[in-house]
Amino acid sequence: MSEEKEHSQIIYIGKKNTISYVLVAVTILNKSDECSIQARGRQISKAVDVAEITRRKFLADKVEVSKVEIGSEELQGNEENPITKTVSTVEIVLTKKE
Repeated sequence: MSEEKEHSQIIYIGKKNTISYVLVAVTILNKSDECSIQARGRQISKAVDVAEITRRKFLADKVEVSKVEIGSEELQGNEENPITKTVSTVEIVLTKKE
């Protein structure tokens, strides 16, 4: 699979409303076998909501959570605030059932 194709199957969770990300996930899963939902910090709970709404309501019995990966990243501060922060991350991979 090409790098560009793989990158297009990743949803980065931000400040939009949850249903926007759910619709993107459904669209990706209608075209592909796999979708990755990634978030960090406060957006992690929204990523879980997106995965669960997609799995339970929109694509019930067609999609399963195949992988959940947790971790953390260190974010470097800027000149005004040079403190390094550690931020939690999550990746949830949804895969079509066979």
